[in-house]
Amino acid sequence: MSSIDLPPFVDASWLDARLGAVALADVRWSLDGSEGHHTYLQGHLPGAVYVDLDTVLAAPPSPEAGRHPLPTPAAFAAGLGAAGIGEDETVIAYDQGPGAIAARLVWMLRVIGQPAAVLDGGLTGWPGEVVAGEVTRPPVTRRPRPWPADRLADAELTAQLARDPDAVVVDARDPARYRGDDEPIDPRPGHVPGARNRPFTGNLDAAGRLRPIDELRARFAEVGALDAEEVVAYCGSGVTACHDVLVLERLGRTARLFPGSWSAWAADERRASALGPDPG
Repeated sequence: MSSIDLPPFVDASWLDARLGAVALADVRWSLDGSEGHHTYLQGHLPGAVYVDLDTVLAAPPSPEAGRHPLPTPAAFAAGLGAAGIGEDETVIAYDQGPGAIAARLVWMLRVIGQPAAVLDGGLTGWPGEVVAGEVTRPPVTRRPRPWPADRLADAELTAQLARDPDAVVVDARDPARYRGDDEPIDPRPGHVPGARNRPFTGNLDAAGRLRPIDELRARFAEVGALDAEEVVAYCGSGVTACHDVLVLERLGRTARLFPGSWSAWAADERRASALGPDPG
């Protein structure tokens, strides 16, 4: 199965029919530390290995690169190889429910050509057995695969496209952070001037599952993301924006990710910050 054949999101019934035939990755993580390896040990899907956001899916943070920079291709290959996830496997990733952390791993794999999908609803929506303790798979060797340049954007390209009437820059953070009302972790409040707010949480219904495709199409069409020549998505640190990118892929649009996101943008005082509900 190729990444083209596998949609970016699958449901529990799809996975239940394929347990044992796919590699399961538990990527639970939260900014406040309430979710992570310790909650994985308390209960996870059968056969799932834990994949850590901070050490496998990101390089060390820096003001220039942001809080969750992309790891080098070699570091990513080594991290997944140590977890026993081979490059020829189909990977299904999940988190505590919303799928935003799982989306980071899925996006990383799909852009290098490996089939991967987010489990819609995550652990919260899983109706089957949950087991406790650590799962280990035999380590494997993976070949490093470069991040494709046409799927990434840096701060300069993001700024350029935010000013381009034929392009759309999407901010996946919650509205309060977009407006600048609240900024709990990054250097300054606000958003990239010209960016449109499409919080990743708006992709989900009240049960925490993906909205019907017509509703998803409407919310991204409203900001012009379906017709734009270029689309870039960012968030606080390049993690939850992957959910918007995967939803756009589901809608037939290829978007770039700005990995440094607001954490890198706001660290440079020379870059402007827009406040309020309007793009600016």
